Amino acid sequence: MLISTRGRYALRFMIDLAENQGDGYITTRELAERQGISQKYAERLMALLSKNNFVKTQHGKGGGYILAQEPSEYKISEILAAMEEDLSPVECLTCKPNECPRAENCRTLPMWQKLDAMINDFFEGITLADLMK
Repeated sequence: MLISTRGRYALRFMIDLAENQGDGYITTRELAERQGISQKYAERLMALLSKNNFVKTQHGKGGGYILAQEPSEYKISEILAAMEEDLSPVECLTCKPNECPRAENCRTLPMWQKLDAMINDFFEGITLADLMK
């Protein structure tokens, strides 16, 4: 499992929005500058976050992005799931149900399944508010 820059930056943007939510709508330019990321990449990520209803958008003067919910209502697992193709630690767990012809006799599959559950449980138990602390 490898969390991409898209997943990591999305979390950084969400934390930034949460920490600055009293400032009203925040532009992608502000986010990009504060996070040291290109504005073009910030725009693409914010469009994805908006499409997945994590943020609200306002166009025009005074526009930008704000969180759609309180920071405590965002589970990190949900944000990463929207940004990443898959968080499975091994290829055979990316298909549900497992389609590996060796699954029935695989001695390592239970270990990978347990790791997969641990990863999911870990991210499920963390909120955006937790990361702000």
